[in-house]
Amino acid sequence: MSYSIRIRLILFGIAALIAGGCSSKQSVYAPHEPTYGTPKSSASIHKATMRPYKVDGITYYPTVVEVGERYRGIASWYGEDFHGKRTSNGEIYDMYDLTAAHKTLPMNTMVKVTNLRNGKSVVVRINDRGPFVAGRIIDLSYAAAKRIGLVGAGTAPVELEVLGFDSVIDSSRQKKEVILTDYAVQIGSFRRFQGAKITQEKNASVDGRYRAVIKEYRVDGEPLYRVWLVGFGSEAEARDFIQQGRYPGAFIIRNSDD
Repeated sequence: MSYSIRIRLILFGIAALIAGGCSSKQSVYAPHEPTYGTPKSSASIHKATMRPYKVDGITYYPTVVEVGERYRGIASWYGEDFHGKRTSNGEIYDMYDLTAAHKTLPMNTMVKVTNLRNGKSVVVRINDRGPFVAGRIIDLSYAAAKRIGLVGAGTAPVELEVLGFDSVIDSSRQKKEVILTDYAVQIGSFRRFQGAKITQEKNASVDGRYRAVIKEYRVDGEPLYRVWLVGFGSEAEARDFIQQGRYPGAFIIRNSDD
């Protein structure tokens, strides 16, 4: 075998290995980050998300709804058994993302879910169909269920409020979501304002409920810029948020302390 033929065979083998390695990797869904503005009506959502479908002999008809509409029913959740599998809209289900399954809401509808037993709420994006159990209105991801204290009980009565469509939350609804109370969570402290500003911008909206603000203090005659997340309805809610471990070193602040 000539030298040039051997070289071509080696190059061909390397290319095959690279192609095989790429094709064997499982595609990973990158979560949609909600934006805020004026969302489209659900009537303008792509037709593919509004097609009737049949499960166990029952035909379901995705429904046109409007921002502000509310519904009540029983919520449940689904987790590890479905983690990594395809959802109804083709995404990879991530039990740690804030998503949910609903039988008729358009895909990518943004919904606030409030647990009527404890008042806790979470904003989720619809990316799957279900739950196909009589009396249940929504199936939450594990992360969303944990946020509102649903994991242990398994089910709970909830209220749903439509906040937006196509992953966009109506700005007017967002203003109502941000409630200033005595409780905040400090997520950073900086000597330079620019560092605090970058952190604030990265956390302008957290879970569609909390937002970052900058508080300026003087320590030893030098400025100190603290970044707080505000919008917590109670000390317990702030404590639950910190326990998720998303912001190492975070702690609860009382607004009255400033």
